[in-house]
Amino acid sequence: MKPLVPDAATPPPTPAPRSDGDPGPDPWAHLRQHTPARIALGRVGVSLPTREVLGFSLAHAQARDAIHLPLDLATLADQLLADGWPAPLSLHSRAHDRHEYLLRPDLGRRLDDASVAALQTWRTQNAAPDLALVVGDGLSALGIQRHAALLLAAIRAALGGRLTLSPPVLVSQARVAVADEVGEQLGARMVAMVVGERPGLSSPDSVGIYLTQAPRVGRNDAERNCISNVRPAGQDPLTAARRLAWLVHEGLRLGVTGVGLKDHSGLPMVAHAPAAPGAG
Repeated sequence: MKPLVPDAATPPPTPAPRSDGDPGPDPWAHLRQHTPARIALGRVGVSLPTREVLGFSLAHAQARDAIHLPLDLATLADQLLADGWPAPLSLHSRAHDRHEYLLRPDLGRRLDDASVAALQTWRTQNAAPDLALVVGDGLSALGIQRHAALLLAAIRAALGGRLTLSPPVLVSQARVAVADEVGEQLGARMVAMVVGERPGLSSPDSVGIYLTQAPRVGRNDAERNCISNVRPAGQDPLTAARRLAWLVHEGLRLGVTGVGLKDHSGLPMVAHAPAAPGAG
């Protein structure tokens, strides 16, 4: 009897070309409406079509530009003030410029002396917050410039006014761990770091959120929760903010973040986009 399921080692049959030489529609093509990933690119002989080669070059250039683009702190601060935030605190890591930041990741994880002094001054005049909100350019200032103001407004709304928040802390040449020092200096119970993520070839403007309980210098990545790929084409900012709010409240209840805090919020990882007309 012929088996109903073919042997996994046997490749599927290749459709025979039409009599006019046209191979017909690419059976993968309909999947492109669901993802920006490079699938169903087509071919010309043994090569990629010119449009796909040019598209790859463009995406690569956009990723490189996102890494080197400086963050416009003044514009971001104005956006936050217009949204009703208190005056942001603008700080700097120990990396003097972008070149040093890329060569010395360790310098991006600590604040320079002037920034530490500024936080200490703020702390003498204000009570310690429940949650410190830190925004850093990271590896994609483009993502922060586009999405940070909306994301912080969504976080504030999702938290529902039940916690005290720090003013937004804006850090230039920032790595994730610099938020630990910020939170420690402010005496915060938790710190949430909103940072530009390493660009991909279809996501030059992605943002990540890192949540750390009892922040202090020396915390490691196992002690953080990460919400990644926050952007309209990935995990939308409103859903990410609701997920963060759930993690914050649950983390404060349990006194832990990182591997000891699992995301049981039940929220989707991405928004469900409506199907394209005629899609089957």
